[in-house]
Amino acid sequence: MAALTGRGVPGVTAPARGGTIVASLRWRLMLVLLAPLLSLALLSAWSGWRAAAQIDRLQDQRLARLLPLLADSVIPGEAGAPVLVMAPPLQQFLGTDGQTMTAFAVADLQGTVLAGHAWLAGLPRAGDAVDFRSEQGGGAIWRIARQQQVTRAGPMVLALADASDTRQQWVRAIWWEVTLPHLVIMSLAFAAMRWSLGCVTRPLRELTRIIEQRSAEDLGPIPDDASPKEVRPLIAALNRLFRLVDGQAEGQRRFISDASHQLRTPLAALQSQVEAWAHAGRRISPPGQLGTLLLPIEQIEMLRSATRRTSGLANQLLALSRADARSLRAEPTRPVNLVALCEGVLELHLERATDRGIDLGVELQPAMAQGYEWLLREALSNLVDNAIKYSPAGRAVTIRCGPLGMRGAFVEVDDEGIGIPADERARVLQRFYRVRGCEVEGTGLGLAIAEEIARAHGSQLDLQTGSSGHGLRIRMAFGG
Repeated sequence: MAALTGRGVPGVTAPARGGTIVASLRWRLMLVLLAPLLSLALLSAWSGWRAAAQIDRLQDQRLARLLPLLADSVIPGEAGAPVLVMAPPLQQFLGTDGQTMTAFAVADLQGTVLAGHAWLAGLPRAGDAVDFRSEQGGGAIWRIARQQQVTRAGPMVLALADASDTRQQWVRAIWWEVTLPHLVIMSLAFAAMRWSLGCVTRPLRELTRIIEQRSAEDLGPIPDDASPKEVRPLIAALNRLFRLVDGQAEGQRRFISDASHQLRTPLAALQSQVEAWAHAGRRISPPGQLGTLLLPIEQIEMLRSATRRTSGLANQLLALSRADARSLRAEPTRPVNLVALCEGVLELHLERATDRGIDLGVELQPAMAQGYEWLLREALSNLVDNAIKYSPAGRAVTIRCGPLGMRGAFVEVDDEGIGIPADERARVLQRFYRVRGCEVEGTGLGLAIAEEIARAHGSQLDLQTGSSGHGLRIRMAFGG
């Protein structure tokens, strides 16, 4: 037999799924909608603050330019007291028309105010550089510029104050004109969005209520006539899930019913036979004494046949349960050497085929398949067992495997037996179904098990007439 050098065939696996679940869709939507409003409020406050800061810089520059004018306005007067002769820009700033939002002071180096507002004399000593500070007084916030300069009346400390400090005013105005209105707007928007989202999510809450009120047996479809278009895909997915679960439950109920029916007959036969022997033993042996019961070989053979049939049926039912494709999704698949698989099945059935006069052989080409080796062995063994069972003596049964297409592979069993009529080939794949008029003893599970295993590998059984022109050829293809 040639060494196996075939390539692997990708199996059929369920895609991994994962992800996070949002705790509350409603709160997430509200956060997404309110975040832009909050960002706009912060941006508006920052923009206003920048504008006020720019105005403050212009104000400081204006006060710094007016200080030299104030120094030039100080001239010596009679009796040594300085006299102020103000230039027009300084007069305009101080507001000779009665404006009270500005102030000035001219003080000597000892801090004595010689002219102007006396409250400006209490500030710390000024130096040669302009000193800017903000002070609160008289119910207003003043921006004060102070500097020591040499005037015509001698060294003096000059001070100019302006009560229109926009930066400090903005601290108060930002609450009333920006923050408070935005908070009111956001509160109203929060209430409106909460009400709106409550209306929008009402179909989801109604759907939750309908599902919670259902019993475990109620797997009927959920009506979607009154549901919004966005919710209908969810309802369609739930209905599809209900159909799958209902189909699985119905399959399990049918399987249990069929299995009980199939097991009842051989178990009843065993029980009746044993009861008959026990009754016969009680008749020939006195109570409390041991006796010997002689049994005909025919009855022992019948007992052995019934025992084998019951054991075989139980094993097939177990294999059918293990071959369920839904229970295999969590198990990983592995590359399977189809040549080694076929050779193993050949060794398993060779003695039985020889006893029945069947020529059991193989035609193998290197091939690999992705799947479950123990299940494929069970499926192929069932196919070979059926082929031997339904083939007359002197006929041949051939096991084949090989590549299929670019990346696929196949395994098949070809016999020269009685075959299956074309109109019944689909029905023989059902559990416990047997061809009409068939006299060979069987349970009707062999092909059903093989079909279930084929489905677990993303394939199906293909039933055709045997290559010799009669009999049956069953192929299972992988990948490709």
